[in-house]
Parts: sequence; C-alpha cells; structure tokens
Amino acid sequence: MPPDVAAVKNHLLSLQDNICAAFEAEEGGARFREDTWQRPEGGGGRTRVLADGAVFEKAGVNFSHVHGAALPPSATAHRPGIAGQPYEALGLSIVAHPRNPYVPTSHANVRFFTTHPSQVNSLGNTGAAGATPVAPAAPVWWFGGGFDLTPYYGFEEDAVHWHRTAQTALTPFDPTLHPCFKKWCDDYFFLKHRGEPRGIGGLFYDDFNELGFDRSFALTRSVGDAYLAAYRPIVARRKATPHGERERQFQLYRRGRYVEFNLVHDRGTLFGLQSGGRTESILMSLPPLVRWDYDWHPEPGSPEARLYDVFLKPRNWADEYNLG
Repeated sequence: MPPDVAAVKNHLLSLQDNICAAFEAEEGGARFREDTWQRPEGGGGRTRVLADGAVFEKAGVNFSHVHGAALPPSATAHRPGIAGQPYEALGLSIVAHPRNPYVPTSHANVRFFTTHPSQVNSLGNTGAAGATPVAPAAPVWWFGGGFDLTPYYGFEEDAVHWHRTAQTALTPFDPTLHPCFKKWCDDYFFLKHRGEPRGIGGLFYDDFNELGFDRSFALTRSVGDAYLAAYRPIVARRKATPHGERERQFQLYRRGRYVEFNLVHDRGTLFGLQSGGRTESILMSLPPLVRWDYDWHPEPGSPEARLYDVFLKPRNWADEYNLG
C-alpha cells in the first residue's frame, strides 16, 4: 500500500500554523509575512518569515512540497539504487534567530520522501513494442527530521530541558532511539573545518522507515510537536535578560558558525538548491546580521569561554544532570 502523502502534507501545514502562532504570541506584535510559490519542475511551497521583531530578529517557518522526474544527488548518496527515479518530497523547516543574545538560536525540520517507480515506463526503459511488461516496483519512502539548539550563553537548566523534551518525544516508540538520534545530531551538526559543534545538539534522523509507515509517521509527528515544548519555555525565560554590546558582538560572531554550517555542510540546503527549489526560501535560514573576526579566541574564564568549555562538548544532558 503506498504511503499516505496527503496525511503528511496536512500535518505539516497544521504544524506550520501552530509554530507561527506560538512565535507571534511570544512577540506580541510582529507578524509573519507569507509567500506561496510554485516550482517550474513541479510542486511549490508556503514560506513564512518574521523579520525585525522584538523577540525574533528573524524567524522562518517554511513548508515545501515538490516532485520531480529524478532524485537529485544529495537525496540518493545513501541509496544509489533509487537514483533517477521520480520522487515526491515534503518538509517543514524552522529557524529562529532571536534578538537577545541570551536566547539561543533554534532549528527544526521534519520531512518525508517517497519515490514513484510506477511512473517509470512499465514496459522497461526502452518502451519497445513487444517488450514483456514488468510489475512496478514498490515505492521507497522514508522520514527524517529533528531539532537542535545553538546557544551563545549557555545555561544548564535550558540544556537539560531541551534534551529531556527530545527524549520524551522518542521514548514511547523505542527507548534506544534517543541516544542514537542524539549522537547522530552531535555528529551531523559538527563543523569539520573548525573542529567544533554548531551548538548543543538535540535530535537528528534520516532515511527512517523501520517502524512501518504509520508508526514512523507518528514518531515524526511527535518530534515536530516536541519542538515548541522544548524551545518556547527557553525563549520566555531568557528574552528579557539584560545585555549590552559585548554580548551582541559575541552573538554575531557565533552566528558565523551557523552560516558556515548551512552553506558548507547542510544536506537540506544542498537538496533544495540541487532540486531547483526557491532560493529565497532555502536561504531564509541565514541570520540577518553576522560577523567574522580573524583568529579570535575568548578570554579564559569569561562567560564566552564557558560556552566552549562547558556547552560545546557532547554531553548526556538528559540523564547526567540533576538540577535539584
């Protein structure tokens, strides 16, 4: 039985509405701008961006639903057997770049891919007269997603909450998934050219269909729903924290790491560009302002150094920390 693409689409659109409403509630005034767009090769999307808010300097919540005649290389690197097949891809990408340096940047994504081998000529690639018909292959499908946190000034309370919420989202499906997806996140969001992680991680998974469609979809819904539960309390707790120019400049400097990862390593960015997606929507994840300083290092013992010494190291935040 083919996967229920319509159910996935309806869920992602509803999740987009919920996240936008929650961000606007934190703002109290700023609203999202919405653009709907069509992709010439097939499909389109609904992009929503909030800019220059009191809480979020920039936030984007983007839905896309695209299809095409052949999967791009970024989607087939781990599955060479499906290269060249027609496909359909749906996803919701969220990024929030807060104004206050004490509020972390956050990112989330949930996505679904399926091939459509039945659309390939059932008489074979040549379609020659007299060829023996062959039964269409079953579609290959998978889910992916997760969320990760990029603090500028770390707080143990926030890190524990973030990771325990992630753990709670996965435990009902299989308790072994959380440590696996957490490590995957730590490994994925790592800047190899810098030798450091982008942030404190969270969850990441891809090519996931081990639970069958219904349970894999339920897991992905749970992850998507957990994002707000993980992030919004941190925003509410930190958005009014007093700060000055020193904290702002460090925030801009660390945003550079976010930009470097997205442009150099991120598979989602590569897929969007290789599949002919809308460039403005793909690059909405980048912060509005950023800086690079040559060979800068934090002063030992400073709050900035504490980010590197305590938080930018893989830790089992969900289980090892007792906050009392």
